[in-house]
Amino acid sequence: MSRTETFDVVVVGGGPAGATAAHDLALAGRAVLLLDKAGRIKPCGGAIPPRLIRDFAIPDHLLVARAQAARMIAPSERRVDMPVEGGFVGMVDRDAFDEWLRVRAADAGAVRRKGRFESIDRDDDDCAVVCYRDYSLAEDAPPLRVRARAIIGADGARSRVARGMSKEAERMPCVFAYHEIIRAPAHGTGDFDARRCDVFYQGHLSPDFYAWIFPHGKTASIGVGSAQKGFSLRGAIKTLRAEAGLAGCETVRTEGAPIPLKPLKRWDNGRDVVLAGDAAGVVAPASGEGIYYAMLGGREAATSVDALLRTGKASELAGARKRFMRAHGQVFMVLGVMQHFWYRNDKRRERFVKMCADPDVQYLTWQAYMNKELVRAKPGAHARIFMKDMGHLLGLSPS
Repeated sequence: MSRTETFDVVVVGGGPAGATAAHDLALAGRAVLLLDKAGRIKPCGGAIPPRLIRDFAIPDHLLVARAQAARMIAPSERRVDMPVEGGFVGMVDRDAFDEWLRVRAADAGAVRRKGRFESIDRDDDDCAVVCYRDYSLAEDAPPLRVRARAIIGADGARSRVARGMSKEAERMPCVFAYHEIIRAPAHGTGDFDARRCDVFYQGHLSPDFYAWIFPHGKTASIGVGSAQKGFSLRGAIKTLRAEAGLAGCETVRTEGAPIPLKPLKRWDNGRDVVLAGDAAGVVAPASGEGIYYAMLGGREAATSVDALLRTGKASELAGARKRFMRAHGQVFMVLGVMQHFWYRNDKRRERFVKMCADPDVQYLTWQAYMNKELVRAKPGAHARIFMKDMGHLLGLSPS
């Protein structure tokens, strides 16, 4: 036992959630091991709001583009522009962005290692032991073992840490996302605008979610999500690229992964493990936005783990979910209802895009997205949106 390394915390997964948790705990003086897979890049549009940039001190050089508007495209090809008044949406390339976060964690004192998490065992003194495979060793080499006073599972939507905790994680509902990073064409080529995020609500591109074209500076992300088994994500992207005049652009890389759309009911094992990010299911329904919520979840997990280490009270771990859901649970509920209703068929998608043309909808949507909180300053706008939304729901508004 004396020869086994011991850490205060082992963070499994080096995406935005894990890297943020590792950084915060290392800054707090904890001995942290950040264990991450090699060569992992998540398919992601890469949009981050000003709240994230501010709260997590993201430097300007990581912003590969600044989107000044979003455009919603309906099944009928109706297009609704939603300009960002007085601001912008930051765009990042997850390849560089995630690595920068991991480097920042290491600079704060976290130990970085590349490896594949296998399991959690227990020593004779009941201390958790993280077993993992080192990529530099032969495949048949025995797993390496490190002791941990606490563990943060931030290893994605199909989290092995989460599945070792509960059966709920095995049944987590997901949308499967796929995107292609292309060399960005010249501004104005085809239907491409380097200052705008395009979102396609069209059944032939996604029967139950949406497709997108997002600018990334020298590149662009063309992606789609769907939970429908048998639907060809690659086929949808091929169609989208052809329709947008981007079929001839060079493909830099492709990525695919499941994206969870419902937070788990419990994020900790009541002992020494807590989840964060996709492992906890914190990707916003309807929008699929996950970077901000992952980083916030990582920070909340770190706060709870630090409290556990300081007090010895395992009950501190439950605070991560409580604080997160207190701040954002209502938003997740509203977005879940919205996705369930509006994304069902093209008739409803058409009405949804029409509703996005409403100035009240645009104002409240951008304020909520940019600041990550529900806007309560304009009760009249909320009332007007409610009445219009009910009109659409009941079929009383013209298409």
